[in-house]
Amino acid sequence: MRRLFFLVILSFLLSPDQIFGQNKVPANAAKGWKAGVAKVVITPSQPMWMAGFASRTGPSEGKLHDLWAKALALEDADGQRSVLVTMDLLGLPKMISDTIRKALEYRYHLSKAQVILNSSHTHSGPVLSTALSDIYPTNQEDEKKIEANSIRLTEQIINLVGTAIKNLAPASLYGQNGVARFQVNRRNNDAAKLETLTALLGPSDPSVPVIKVTDVNGNIIAIAFGYACHPTVLNGNQWSGDYPGFAQIELEKLYPKATALFFQGAGADQNPLPRNTVPLAIQYGKTLAAAVERVLSEEMKALSPKLTTAYTEIDLSLTAAPSKEELTKMAEKETGFQKRWAIRMLDKIKNRQPFQTTYPYPLQIWKLGDQAIMTLGGELVSEYAINLKRIFGQSIFVMGYCNDVVSYIPTSTILREGGYEGDLAQIVYGLPATWVSDTETKIMNGMIQLAEKVRVAKPESTLIHK
Repeated sequence: MRRLFFLVILSFLLSPDQIFGQNKVPANAAKGWKAGVAKVVITPSQPMWMAGFASRTGPSEGKLHDLWAKALALEDADGQRSVLVTMDLLGLPKMISDTIRKALEYRYHLSKAQVILNSSHTHSGPVLSTALSDIYPTNQEDEKKIEANSIRLTEQIINLVGTAIKNLAPASLYGQNGVARFQVNRRNNDAAKLETLTALLGPSDPSVPVIKVTDVNGNIIAIAFGYACHPTVLNGNQWSGDYPGFAQIELEKLYPKATALFFQGAGADQNPLPRNTVPLAIQYGKTLAAAVERVLSEEMKALSPKLTTAYTEIDLSLTAAPSKEELTKMAEKETGFQKRWAIRMLDKIKNRQPFQTTYPYPLQIWKLGDQAIMTLGGELVSEYAINLKRIFGQSIFVMGYCNDVVSYIPTSTILREGGYEGDLAQIVYGLPATWVSDTETKIMNGMIQLAEKVRVAKPESTLIHK
């Protein structure tokens, strides 16, 4: 039924009179960047279940501030286009992401390589259809609200991209990394003992990647910035973008002509600590905004008007699913989402539906001039960004939570260690089993091959050419 609903809405959105002529590149395109920005409020219009925490016992109750989807459209000197979409959402599941990207290809001739759909991963946004359905104790009426809001959101994002494209105008682009350090590796540090810790353990990526877009008069019209840390300061029942939402609000106060777009990095194993109060969310938002402001105030690297994009999907393998006997014991013993998951798996066995054994995992690279942006799907742990930077240099930008937030994406070490990110999270996301041990190797090899395709320079190759 859900698949049919999305096919219906897709056909409704793509009427031919809206398509033709909107993405034609002028033959006399200016020899420089063009940029267009747009944003739309995506706060649900009625109370409904919120995404991210299984501990919630009721729907939303008002808002701290609105949720937003924002788009930055780019066109290089040769007329090549791309669009970055950032959203105050926990994460787009594959069905919604595929629907949006198919619509963007059909309506605006944008391939998957040319579109980044990044979710901030706020835990104070709405539940979406086909996403983490086992963890929410929803009824039939709740499901109707979730589906209606998901369809509305899909339409909003498709139209948002069209608005950003219409707004394309001559611009200049700049890139640089900043730094902020309020994230804490949650696997290696006990949050309950944080006040007594004199040193924090475990890997993390403190980078604050920033893209500045200015118009022909030098005014800042867009600020795309990122950070690698869970937006889990807040766990109440009010809509909000958490600390990234407050950071965007702060930057748009500082730069009134600009639209601020936050993108999530490889922060799946990072928490903002301490947490659980609104003042702390505001504090972290202002801290992140200050890190961005510092970068904007200094000399940034000008990005030449050459856009290169590449995209691929690699098959990640899953381990063998639990047996019928194991699932039966789990359904009898466990409670909450684990019980619901086991019952759903047993239903698949009863209906002779095969368990999924592989998953098409999205990898993507953009180059804006020589600025490489590497995007990966799912809840990406920090060591992926660290290892990619060891290979391609500290100046690259790494985004997680892009295009399909399928589940946690652990390293081989985390898979061996287990715990939430390495084991339980796959159940939370509804997968029939955990990832196999070669997951990290496949992903890193896939990114290296994609980087070779678009000629992302490694530090040593850069030195050789000088």
